[in-house]
Amino acid sequence: MKLGATLQMSAAALRSNRLRTALTALGVIIGVGAVVTMMAVGKGAQVRVAEQIRSLGSNLIIVMSGSITSGGVRLGSGSLLTITEDDARAIQRDVPSVEAAAPTVRGGVQVVVGNSNWSTAMQGVTPEYFQARDWGVTSGRLLTAEDVDGAGKVVLLGQTVAENLFGGSDPIDQTVRIKTVPFTVVGVLDRKGQSTRGDDQDDTVVIPISTAKKKVLGVSPANARSVGGILVKVADPARMGEAELQIRELLRQRHHLQPNQDDDFALRNLSEILASQEAASRVLSLLLAAVAAVSLVVGGIGIMNIMLVSVTERTREIGLRRAVGARRRDILGQFLIEAVVVSLAGGLIGIAVGAAGSYVIAYFFQWSVLVSWSAILPAFLFAAAVGIFFGYYPARKASRLNPIEALRHE
Repeated sequence: MKLGATLQMSAAALRSNRLRTALTALGVIIGVGAVVTMMAVGKGAQVRVAEQIRSLGSNLIIVMSGSITSGGVRLGSGSLLTITEDDARAIQRDVPSVEAAAPTVRGGVQVVVGNSNWSTAMQGVTPEYFQARDWGVTSGRLLTAEDVDGAGKVVLLGQTVAENLFGGSDPIDQTVRIKTVPFTVVGVLDRKGQSTRGDDQDDTVVIPISTAKKKVLGVSPANARSVGGILVKVADPARMGEAELQIRELLRQRHHLQPNQDDDFALRNLSEILASQEAASRVLSLLLAAVAAVSLVVGGIGIMNIMLVSVTERTREIGLRRAVGARRRDILGQFLIEAVVVSLAGGLIGIAVGAAGSYVIAYFFQWSVLVSWSAILPAFLFAAAVGIFFGYYPARKASRLNPIEALRHE
């Protein structure tokens, strides 16, 4: 029998019982829709993590001051100022793989403009900070070495601060007060978004590190060169581990630590931390897809059950066709085509349902989703495979019916 005739007979059989066909396809629709939706959610999570990684800056190692023990209680990192601006310069000068080393100090401040004010985080930095963080400006300029050397009263605003203090107006060359000290706005930073911890990186103001120490935070003469942390950017990501070891060795030498003494500083390799988060996100995506695929398998079992019922109901028809010359492969082909058509139709509808469901989730729950061909194509091919796999046994059973016994079937 020709393929065209087999296709026509299969289509006629499916149309003759539309409700059964729709219910058979429903399991595949739900399965494919779930796979597409879950993979879109998982992919969106991966993209979100990647964005957060880029927003922090690439190939970063953070050097933090050490801890102090008070009353038998060991306080956290940064409780004792043990690293200095000179340490940052030594790291940039003596560690070959380091591209930039930026000392920083931090503090909470109230920024005032006219009758408006905003509580935010202040960072005192050097020009290397922007290179380490891959952070530019949307308007104005970055800080310069002259600003740091002269303790200039200039400030860059994060996007959140600029929006809350100035709304839609241009803040460049406007004056703001930070702890009663007047600062001139020289730039507005690019938008960074949330960090991996959920912090708003744009809710910040950045001023020269010398100005932060002398005019905002205040420092004692004994700690004049101390800083809270150093951001270190490594040029080659493959040399992150090597750079970390070299930085640790250099700082132990500079701090005159003996072999039996613990480090009086702490190092955090952000690449390792963020790579772990990205790997966890990938595992989550695969887990979601696997769970959703279970429903697709259940849909395939539904196809098999319905097709077996169909074989039983159409036993006399099969016997009649065999009696007039239809071959086993003709019967096999017809029933297999019916199963595959139902599965593929369910797959196409399921893709549409899954895409729509993904955008509904994104709209109502504010989750990041990404519907891509990497989710759609495997789901569609899986649906086709389900149709072939679960449709083959009923089709084979139909093709092996004895024509005489089939004609006697009531």
